[in-house]
Amino acid sequence: MSVVLVIKGILRICFVILNNIYSIPTYCVWMFMFQPIRYYKPNIYWKIEGTFFHWLLAMVSMWSWSAGYDIVEMGDDIRICLDDRTLVIANHQSTADVPMLMANFNAKKGVLPNIMWIMDRVFKFTNFGIVSIIHEDFFILSGKAAREEAVTLLMEHLRESYIPLNRKLMVLFPEGGFLRKRRETSQRYAEKNNLPRLNHVSLPRMGAMHGITEVLKPHNSDLSPSTTSSGSLEERKAELRWVLDITIAYPEGKPLDLPTIVFGYRKPCQTFMFYRLYPSIELPEDRDAITNWLFARWEEKEKILDKFYKTGEIPVSDYCTSPLPPQSEV
Repeated sequence: MSVVLVIKGILRICFVILNNIYSIPTYCVWMFMFQPIRYYKPNIYWKIEGTFFHWLLAMVSMWSWSAGYDIVEMGDDIRICLDDRTLVIANHQSTADVPMLMANFNAKKGVLPNIMWIMDRVFKFTNFGIVSIIHEDFFILSGKAAREEAVTLLMEHLRESYIPLNRKLMVLFPEGGFLRKRRETSQRYAEKNNLPRLNHVSLPRMGAMHGITEVLKPHNSDLSPSTTSSGSLEERKAELRWVLDITIAYPEGKPLDLPTIVFGYRKPCQTFMFYRLYPSIELPEDRDAITNWLFARWEEKEKILDKFYKTGEIPVSDYCTSPLPPQSEV
């Protein structure tokens, strides 16, 4: 590693540390000062909080942008879902997935203030944990022993926070961990249950997906938009409208990670995000059918990534009837 890269890395880490030192405590202090507004004018409070939250995530986005790690968007036009309740599901490869999604959504007006992240409980104890607590993101318990409790708590959080705060996008990584940690376990499970052996993704875990669809899936899809019953209208406002499936593809199958983004020692590159958008009414009602539906999406991701790693191209036309041309974002 050259002296220039070392100096650049040192300067970047100092800048990132300084960012965290002044921005996160500032956010917390302001939110504490605005607590009276939260109780008397909650709509105003959450609008202010959303703006501050967006600024913090824009700061994280700036780290990847300044290192030259760009995003190329491909696939379905997702502008129609950004103002509706949308479940975002994505494959999970490394610690870079979240900051790269932040950078992606940062370029889209009004998304980050109204987003809810579902993340492992361990992130609650990181420097950004206090921000996510105030923003009312959800920290999910991991492990087989806590599976049922985790799903119950998630469903309660959706009813008590996500719906009342009128959040829009909700981000879930169904694999429940990074690919390098989950691949062997996933492959053993696939062999025992006569499922496809996956190499570029791991089989999704279904607990959170089942909980989300149970609370938010539109069961009354036959209702007319002109329904006048207030109860029906309230139910429709709480319903999930879209599922946005994002396949994250790093060049040559070598994921970025958070230290790389912070230090910037890897050469500038492009991360591809391939979108497939589904109306929520297409989701099956039955739990087993939902499991099969999500497994099918992950089998498709395996094929997409396999072709991308072999040819450098995303097979957009194989999966999208009217895809957008590739778009570069920061």
